[in-house]
Amino acid sequence: MNTETTKLTVRLPRRDVEFAKAYAKAHGLTVTEVIDRYLRRMRALEETAPSPELEFITGLVPAEVDAEAAHRDHLARKHR
Repeated sequence: MNTETTKLTVRLPRRDVEFAKAYAKAHGLTVTEVIDRYLRRMRALEETAPSPELEFITGLVPAEVDAEAAHRDHLARKHR
């Protein structure tokens, strides 16, 4: 794991900065730790995100279709 750090200046609306500071204080963290945890979570979600191909076909089958039954029927016809 790379532990090298660097400084970053971010411009945010005042209310977001105030929220971040209050959130960090309430949870016993620094603002840097809050941002670091958030970015790690985003990275983890991105690594487990469905492929673009799966995203493309998601929702193409109507909800009222019993996909398992349709697949069984397909296999039964295929292997007659």
